[in-house]
Amino acid sequence: MDWRRFRNNLTWQWLKHFIGIVIGASIVSVSINTLIIPNHIADGGLTGIAIILHYLFNWPVGWAVFLLNLPLFILGLRMVGRSFLIFSIVGVGMLSAMLSLTTHLPALTHDTLLAAIYGGVLSGIGMGIVFRSRGSLGGTDILAVLFARTTPFSVGQILLGIDAAIFIGVAIMFRPEMAMYAMLYMFIATRVVDLVQEGLSHSKSVMVITTHPQKIAEEIMAKLERGVTLFQATGAFSGEAKQVIYCVINRTELSQIKEIINKQDPQAFVAISEVPEVVGEGFSSWKGH
Repeated sequence: MDWRRFRNNLTWQWLKHFIGIVIGASIVSVSINTLIIPNHIADGGLTGIAIILHYLFNWPVGWAVFLLNLPLFILGLRMVGRSFLIFSIVGVGMLSAMLSLTTHLPALTHDTLLAAIYGGVLSGIGMGIVFRSRGSLGGTDILAVLFARTTPFSVGQILLGIDAAIFIGVAIMFRPEMAMYAMLYMFIATRVVDLVQEGLSHSKSVMVITTHPQKIAEEIMAKLERGVTLFQATGAFSGEAKQVIYCVINRTELSQIKEIINKQDPQAFVAISEVPEVVGEGFSSWKGH
C-alpha cells in the first residue's frame, strides 16, 4: 500500500468535509440573522432555545449556541464516534462564529410567511451541506441518544418531544402564531435537507415478472443502454418457476421501458418505484459522497 497517497487522500477528505461544514454553517447563520430573528420566528433544538433566550434577554445567539452545546459535547465524548464529534465541534464553532459575524446583516424581508418559507429553504441547504460533510450543528441529538438508552423511547421520538416542548413554550411565552411559523420553517428545512442529501435527480426502479425475460432484457439493454439484473423466483400460488427483471432508469426513460415491456409481454406484472439516489455506472459516482 502507498501510505503517502493514502495519507494525502485522507487529508483531502477531511479538508473537503471541513470546507463543507464551514460553508453550510455560514448559510444557516445568514438565514437565521436575515430571516428568522428579524421576523421573530423560533427554531427547534438548542438553536431554538438560543434564539428564545435572545428574544427574552437579548443574549447574543452565537454565544448562546456555543454555551448550550458545550455540556452536550462533554456528554458525547464516550457516546459518539471521534470523527463525528470533531466535525460537530467544528460545525458548532463555525455556526457560533458566523452567527456573531453576520448579526448586523439587514433583514431580507419583514413578511413573516416569506421569512419562514425562504428561511427554511436557506437553512435546509446549509444543514444539508453540513450533513453531507459528515458533520452536524450540534443540538439535541446527543441528549436524545442519552435519554434513548435510559428510557423506552426512540431517538426520533425524543427529538420530536423536545421540539414540541420548545414550540409549546414559544406559544405560551409569546404568541401561537410564532410557534406555527416555526413549525412551517422547520418542516421546509427538513424537506430541503433531504433534497440536498439525496439530490434532485430521482430515478425509477422497475421490477418485471414475465414469461419473456430474455427478450425484454435484451431490448432494454439495446435501446436504453441500461444494465438489467435477472432473479430466479417461484410463484407462491402456482408453484411455477419465474424470472424477475430488475432495472433502474431515469424518469425520461419510463415511457420507453413501458413500451418495451408491453410489446414483448402485455401480461407482464410490472412494479415501478421511486429511487431517491443511485450510485454506480450510468448514474452518479462516489466522488460526490
